[in-house]
Amino acid sequence: MSIIIKNANLFGENIADIKINDEKIEAIGHNLDEKDCEIYDAKNRLTLPGGVDVHTHMSLDLGQYVAVDDFHTGTRAAAHGGTTSIVDHIAFGPKDSYVSEMIKHYHELADGKAIIDYSFHGALQDAREETLRQIEELHKNEGIVSEKIYTTYGGKINDDEILRVLKKAKETGTVVCIHCENDGSIQELRAETEKEGKLDPIYHAKTRPAETEAEAINRLIYLSEIAGFPKLYIVHTSTELGLREIIKARKRGVKNLFCETCTQYLMLNENKYIEGGNEEGIKYIMAPPLRKQSDQDFLWEGIRNGHVNVVATDHCPFFYKTEKLPHKDNFLTCPGGIPGVEERVELIISEGLRRGISLERLIEVLMINPAKIFGLYPKKGNIIPGADADIIVLDKKEYIIKQENRHSIVDYTTYEGMKSDYEVDTVLCRGNFILKDGEYLGKQGYGQFIRRKFNE
Repeated sequence: MSIIIKNANLFGENIADIKINDEKIEAIGHNLDEKDCEIYDAKNRLTLPGGVDVHTHMSLDLGQYVAVDDFHTGTRAAAHGGTTSIVDHIAFGPKDSYVSEMIKHYHELADGKAIIDYSFHGALQDAREETLRQIEELHKNEGIVSEKIYTTYGGKINDDEILRVLKKAKETGTVVCIHCENDGSIQELRAETEKEGKLDPIYHAKTRPAETEAEAINRLIYLSEIAGFPKLYIVHTSTELGLREIIKARKRGVKNLFCETCTQYLMLNENKYIEGGNEEGIKYIMAPPLRKQSDQDFLWEGIRNGHVNVVATDHCPFFYKTEKLPHKDNFLTCPGGIPGVEERVELIISEGLRRGISLERLIEVLMINPAKIFGLYPKKGNIIPGADADIIVLDKKEYIIKQENRHSIVDYTTYEGMKSDYEVDTVLCRGNFILKDGEYLGKQGYGQFIRRKFNE
């Protein structure tokens, strides 16, 4: 049966009706043919494209710890928050394994579980000839058009390997996502802190200062320049210094450079490591860490003026009571990651509008840009005829975010007590109701894998 959404306040600009047929948007307008259609009245409420979160970590296996949301519970939380598509950053496999093996493993993890549609970024921990060959094969044959590399952690690769990956990405059109932190500096600062016994959560921030991010961003931009400007996507930019490196590079002519930040760097600051003592501060161990208020304000200005392209979440939750709290007196041993996939759309729209940023710009960073950058557009990220009918309806309604109204299985929310000015009320993914007037109708396994491609 077809569906007509009537009286939709589309993009906050005009009231229109949307006709959905066979999972797609068929038409937008007035006086649409209602024969054999289910009618849903949006009642002049804000109606937007489904959110696109291109940075999650479902079931991420760190060895000793595994992120507690799998592709069922994580996408359930995402759907409740108005996100209808995710692109998940997969884990590394064993040291000598290839990225294709982990992609296969992630298909097994997600198939039959996801509530909403999903795809994967590859994760590279070397630049062997077979790895480079697989970048091309995954892009052409599997719809995996993005790969992630790290400049820190155990799976990091060195500059010569990074350059080889960037050159291959330039050849294939693959997006290279980069976690930018200077590993050597961080290791030295952590060793000093451990020796001095300074292990409270605030030292997590002090041992990963803004300079470690900015240096790595600068270095990766110059390596991309050597490689001929492949698509370079800086994940979770958290500092003014880091964003300034991106702005300077663009001004001097660097092309294909994209900047992502995350909800936590826009809504929270490093005071969270101190407020409430170690018991509370340990909740916020993540990399990069929370930053200063001045960094937060500069990132918001980056959204306003177009320097920041995407807001994602880096959703990677671990249980507070059993997996975070035991490390309250030693941040070095705490698993890094926080929940956030449910809160992104509501909080960023609420706070962005409070700051005087246009709704149009917020829709760009939450829906349109991530879909375009990662090969989901025009299927995802917009409300236009022919696109997937991924649509969300929001009530203009103040409510307080609390653990008791969350839908992840993790036992805390990063945003406890924060006020949202909007509440996601209704969610459709490919024309089927996942949430309808607040009632959850999602079905495990409904979500489909998205074979991504660029319309170039």
